[in-house]
Formats: sequence, C-alpha cells, structure tokens
Amino acid sequence: MTLHTPTASARSRSGRSRILATALAAVFIATTAALPVTAASAAPANLSQGKPATASSVENADYTPASAAFDGDPGTRWASQWSDPQWIQVDLGARASIDRVDLSWEGAYARSYEIQVSDSGTGGWTTIYSTTSGPGGVESLDVEGAGRYVRLLGTERANGYGYSLWEFAVFGTTGDGTTGPDPDPEPGGPVDAGHPNQPGPFTQPSVVRVTGGHGDWDLSVDGKPYTVKGFTWGPSFGEAGEYMDDFTAMGANTTRTWGTGADTVQLLDVAAQYGVRVINGFWLLPGGGPGSGGCIDYTTDANYKDTTKADILNWVNTYKSHPATLMWNVGNESLLGLQNCYSGDQLEAQRTAYASYVNEVALAIKQIDPNHPVTSTDAWTGAWPYYRANTPALDLLSVNSYGDVCNIEQTWVDGGYDKPYIVTEGGAAGEWEVPDDANGVPDEPTDLEKGEAYVDSWRCLREHDGVALGATFFHFGLEGDFGGVWFNVIPGGNKRLGYYTVADMWNGSAADGNTPPRITGMDIPGSSAITAGEPFTVTLDVTDPDGDPLNYVTFVNSKYIDGAGGVQFVEHQRAGNRITITAPQKLGVWKAYVYVEDGQGNVGVETRSFRVVAPAIDGTNVALGKPATASSFQVWGDDYTPGRAFDGEQSTRWSSEWAPTGWVQVDLGQPTAFDRIQLIWESAFAKSYEVQTSNDGTNWSTIQTVTGGDGGIDDVQAAGNARYVRLNLTERGTDWGFSLYEVGIYRTN
Repeated sequence: MTLHTPTASARSRSGRSRILATALAAVFIATTAALPVTAASAAPANLSQGKPATASSVENADYTPASAAFDGDPGTRWASQWSDPQWIQVDLGARASIDRVDLSWEGAYARSYEIQVSDSGTGGWTTIYSTTSGPGGVESLDVEGAGRYVRLLGTERANGYGYSLWEFAVFGTTGDGTTGPDPDPEPGGPVDAGHPNQPGPFTQPSVVRVTGGHGDWDLSVDGKPYTVKGFTWGPSFGEAGEYMDDFTAMGANTTRTWGTGADTVQLLDVAAQYGVRVINGFWLLPGGGPGSGGCIDYTTDANYKDTTKADILNWVNTYKSHPATLMWNVGNESLLGLQNCYSGDQLEAQRTAYASYVNEVALAIKQIDPNHPVTSTDAWTGAWPYYRANTPALDLLSVNSYGDVCNIEQTWVDGGYDKPYIVTEGGAAGEWEVPDDANGVPDEPTDLEKGEAYVDSWRCLREHDGVALGATFFHFGLEGDFGGVWFNVIPGGNKRLGYYTVADMWNGSAADGNTPPRITGMDIPGSSAITAGEPFTVTLDVTDPDGDPLNYVTFVNSKYIDGAGGVQFVEHQRAGNRITITAPQKLGVWKAYVYVEDGQGNVGVETRSFRVVAPAIDGTNVALGKPATASSFQVWGDDYTPGRAFDGEQSTRWSSEWAPTGWVQVDLGQPTAFDRIQLIWESAFAKSYEVQTSNDGTNWSTIQTVTGGDGGIDDVQAAGNARYVRLNLTERGTDWGFSLYEVGIYRTN
C-alpha cells in the first residue's frame, strides 16, 4: 500500500440515542406463535399500532410524544413529567373487545397502575386490570373488556423519574372482525454474515450492565461477561467498511469515538456487521487536555450546557437502539484541560461544576436509555476525585493513560474508589512522559518498544482483575504525521509492528502470515550539529522476517521549531544501510523519519532528532557582542531586544513589531573592515533589504541590495569599512514583522 499522510477525521459533536427492547419482540413472537389464524376465527391483533394517542403530559414533545408508544418502533418511547399521577391513552377508532395488553417499559416504569377502557375517551372509564407491584420490563397482561379508548393510569412511580413506555400494544377484535396489522413484523432486511473472527453480526440491541460488587465487577452484555479489547477509531466513519477487516483481524471487539453525530451510523452499521461494539463519545469543552482550546464557564454558561445536553440526548435517542452501541462516554480530558483556562480557586470551582454537569448529562442519558452504561474520560486519574464527589451517576470510570497505565491499580487502591474502570486511550509512553534525547527533545520510543508497550499495558490491566474491565488503545489511525508516527498502528493504511503485537496478544497469531520490517537501529552521526542545506547521513539496521523487497521513504518534521504536525517528504540516496538526505535551511531541532515498506501492506517506522545549525564561516565575526539598536522590538514574551541578534546564540533573536518596514544596526566601535555577512532568519524574514554603512550613524551608504529573499540563511557578499552597519528592511516575507536569530559580520581575508 502506498504511504500517505491524510489529515485527521473531524470529531463530531455529541447527542442523543435510541435503544431497542429485545424482550418485547420475544414476547410478540411467543404469544402470536400460539395463535393460528383461520378463516373462521380471526386471532386477536394489535389494534393500537399507529392510532391517535394522547397523554396527561410529555417530558419532551420532540423526543417523547404519546404517539411514540404506539408506532410499532420499540426504539422510540413516550415519557411523562416526573410526578404522580399520569396517564396515556389510545383511540382504537372503533369499539373493540380487548383481551390482551402488552407493555414494554423503559427504566421509568409504574409500580402501581390501572388499565381502563371507555367508549367516549372523556369519562366512563372502567378498570379491567390493576396492580400495586408492577415489575417493569415487558409485561403481557390477560384482560377482558370492551371500548373504543384504552388508557393506562399510573398512580405510583417506581423511581424518581416519570413514566415511560417503549410500546403500549392493545390486542383484540373489533365488531367487524378486524385483526389489524401483524403484531410481529420481520425486522429489517438481510444483514451481512459478518467476520469469521467475531461473534457478530449483531442484529438486535443488547442490554449492557456493570455487574458484581466491590473489586469483583464485570461488564456484561446480555448477561454474559464482556472484556473491552479494542482501539480508538481513526479513519472517517465512511471508511469503516474499508478498514474493519483489519480492525477485527487483531482480535479487537470494541472501538471508541470522541464525537457522535449524523455520520456515526456509518461506523455503527459496519461495526454491527463485524461483531464490534462502539463506545460512543461526546465532546465537551475544553476537550483534549493540555494545550486545548475552547474555554467555557461551567459555573455560569447555562446556554452552552443546555444546548450541549440537548444535542447529546438527541444522539443518544438516535443510537440507543443500535445493536453496535456499547456505552456512552461524556467528555474527553476536560477536567485536565480546564487548567488552560483557569487557575487557583477558579479552577477548582470550574472542575467541580464540570463534574456536576457530567452527572446531570449522565442522569438524563440514563432516563432515556437504561440499557447502556455511562462513563466519562479524563487524561489522568487525578480527575477521579472530582467524579467521585460530584458524578455519582457514572456506571464506571475511564482514563486515558499511556506510560503510567501500570500505576493505575495502586492509584485506585490508594484512592478507595468504588467503581471499576476502563482505559479509553493507551499505548506507548507519550512525549510528556519520556526523557529528552541529546538534542533536548522528547526521545520517542522505537517501533519495538511501542509494540511491547501494548503487551505491558494489557498485562497490568488484566492483573487488576475484577476492576479493570479492558481498554481501547490509541490509535487505529491512518495519519502519518508527527502524532500518527508516535501512536498509530496503521499509518497510511500500512500495518506496523504494534498491530501484529496486539494480534498475537488477542488472537494468539499474527493475523495474516506476513509481518512488517523490523528497524532495530537508527543513528544520525553528528546529530547535534547538522549544517543547514548540507547532506547528512542516517544509518539503519533493518531486517524483514519474510524476506520481502523493501522500499524506503524519508520525511522530516519541524514540530519542535514551529509547532508543525505534518511531515515533509524529502528525497534521499541509499547505499546499503546508509541513507543520505539534505538538511533543511531552518535552524533548530528537527526529526527525521524513515518508513520501510515491504509491499505487503506492512511498514516499519523509525525516527531520530537532529539539530540544524548555520554553516560555519572561516573568519572573525567583528559584530559579536557589540551594541545594537533597532527601529522597534517586541516587548511581550521573551527578550527580543536588538542585541540578541549579535550575541552569537542561534537560539535567541531580535524581533521587531509587526510593521511593513524596519531596521536593525550594530556599532562596531570604530571603522572596521568586513567582506561577508551571514543572516539567520526566524520565520519572520525580509523579502527585500539593503545593507548600509555609516561612520557617524546618521549618513548612510548602501553597499548591497537583496531582493527575492526566502528566509532561512542568507550569505551576503558585501565588503565595507565602517563603524556602523545597518540592515534597512524594506519588504516583509510574512504578515509579521522581521526577526533575526543572528547577524554575523565577518572579516575573512
């Protein structure tokens, strides 16, 4: 597969979902199978489906109308307001003999209620069934009565919510022998046969529970223990059909998203066909942990909270009945991310308010979907005390943990937590967890180390038996950028060593037989000082277990200079295990990447850092350490005064204000001969400028004019003999001002 570096798929916003009541269909099948229909004797039929309905109240006119209990769709429902008594009734259209009523309750059911009939619908109600010990769930009631209108009158709720019915089906016959629609229509069309490695396809929604007690929990699906084994989902949802084979070949049974929206159905449908379940995520500001944006005030911003909750509940209502839905995950790393917006007492107040809001959302989700657990993810176990104090509605805890994953168990024990957990992101140690290399940037683990990290993480989780319920590791992603190389197991669609390590761990075999090239060594001789624009060498130790012909592809990345996440393709020359590429012009620490492809859909990836420095000039820098002045300098941030461009340090700089022209000059102390000038530009370079000299600092002569500058390093052949040397900057190369790391004025003769 050809390597490519696609951008990350967008994270959808959150919402409200739907869930099917599987027992309801089972009741319909069992009861109708025993009632053969003959020409002489019509079987009782569902007379209420699709008929007009009214109720004493509704919780939400858009999501929970009375008609939803009679629409034949066990994934929609009626819900009342949270008080006693409440009623819901249906107009059958004609007087009928009633002999059975089937009720499919949502979690908000009636402990005490009556079934009543009437001919007018406004009075004269006759009770044909009553109970004070309703069990909830699915109830099939044998009744005897007649009327045009049938009503359920709820007199005592079983919990603090209102009353809620997925379906309210009235069976009987009308005076003309009408039997009504089939009470058990065949669901949907044919479903794909699924993947042989998975238990699917799933065609019915499941009831998912956190079961057991302290220290002995299970996640159960339809009463059977379920261990989460999976990865976060990276391709677009529309690409699920293309990549789900590879996903399930690892032995994965679960994937996780960060957002849920209209396009999520594409992932869910394919996942169900392959026997994969989905943790549907909802994004809350400021998601993503350190460095993320989107500040919000959880103590005062009622509009954001109300709008976001409505959005979440919309998608919960949409997907709660989908057979691939496993659970709901509200928020991602926001408790940690709030430190980007607040500090001190304000930060604590915001974190408390956020956790309380998550609890509010979790309660609302559980009201409309009692059959799937709710969790919330953050970036460190330091978030758990906030959840324990403010978010009791969560069914289980979640955490994104990489190099620290094996310390979670002790943290859980020390904190005395009373809920199990899953790891919702994990894998090799991240750049925030590793020591710096010789060039002062995070030392990225090797391909081999990343593969072993999955094994170590999984072992630590399984050792926390009865508490750690599994993991979705990070990341089943296609990106081949800085983060993608660090974490993705299928960059560009090619499988890395970590992919096969997981397949061995979960499947007991390396999926298909062919495996990736192994890069066991990578070195850049002299990596602390690679001259800009000059060739340098990378040495590699590479083997391929299958003896495949190998293709090498090289890239560089400048994230530690300018924050760039993408990688830049660079040409190379290879001789055996030596690769030669040309250094970039921009100074600072870069990363070099070598991708080794085997032509079988596999890739080995390795990376090392190197520091680009300016070419050394054989001569004397007569401007070094001399006094300097400028038209302006940036007064915020670090020290950007003019002298920083003449201090001999390529890591400091002068930076002007953002103006279209400017100047910077140095006083050499006395008339001094020079013949060469080296300019080392920061990103804010000059496209056009003049080199000028003066002996009085007032009257200037231009000795060189430069146009068409492109930044990086300028080597200007300009001879002069003067006390003052000035750069008159006449045209910017960017929208900023001008910025120079160094101005070297040399006497080389």
